[in-house]
Amino acid sequence: MSDTGIGVVTGPRAAAILGAPVSHSRSPALHLAAYEALGLTGWTYERMECTAEQLPALVAGLDERYVGLSVTMPGKRAALAFADHRTERAVAVGSANTLVRREDGWHADCTDVDGASAGLADLGITDGAGSRAVLVGAGGTAAPVVAALAAVGFRELSVVARSADRASEVLTVADAYGIAAEVLTFEPNSTLRERSRDCAVLVNTVPAAAAASLVPALSSAPRLFDVIYDPWPTPLAAAVESAGGMVVGGLVMLLNQAFGQVEQFTGMPAPRVAMAAALV
Repeated sequence: MSDTGIGVVTGPRAAAILGAPVSHSRSPALHLAAYEALGLTGWTYERMECTAEQLPALVAGLDERYVGLSVTMPGKRAALAFADHRTERAVAVGSANTLVRREDGWHADCTDVDGASAGLADLGITDGAGSRAVLVGAGGTAAPVVAALAAVGFRELSVVARSADRASEVLTVADAYGIAAEVLTFEPNSTLRERSRDCAVLVNTVPAAAAASLVPALSSAPRLFDVIYDPWPTPLAAAVESAGGMVVGGLVMLLNQAFGQVEQFTGMPAPRVAMAAALV
């Protein structure tokens, strides 16, 4: 059981995922499968279209049936700011994908760190000491990835972003975790090609369309963790796999971040087998 759980809740309860867009999310399948396996009759989980600006008013207006919320882009930083209480790791990465209602208010956590760690583990990455990672993107999912990279020993990182200003928050997180980070321009140039070829792992956090222009420079990466799962395979994933690299997709992150959410929403151990089956 999660040590941040709210305890077993009796009677039907509700949860939801907030994001914009959110219609593609497969989180409802995971959570509903979990509630059924746990015998939580009448529990619901829905999609709610919600921007970062809309999040405070929307969450504040939810009735007490709502025990928890999953938060996807673009509201992860807004969720952290809105919460009454925050876990240390959510504060460290400046991002919250989980809001849990408790008697003393809404609590924020970042189970994306768990999801990112699972993706690295599936690629066989257990020791990044002396190696470099390449991170594409600097949005709300990038910082939890930095935390996961630090946990397995990475101390060198190349962040691919539109500008140094846009990468500033990720660079701050990297520095806090003892990682020396550089910023590479969002262009398929020779430097990016070399960094991708020589890195231990490439992690992509931007939508497939946004990463498309970089595919020629990124495809030589030996290992790719692409947090995107819709569409799948992404052009980047297909290119890396075609070149002989190992690839792990975003469903691994989606599944593993959901385990912690279910435990915090329900106060019960996540039924992992049932949840994994819901993605098939």
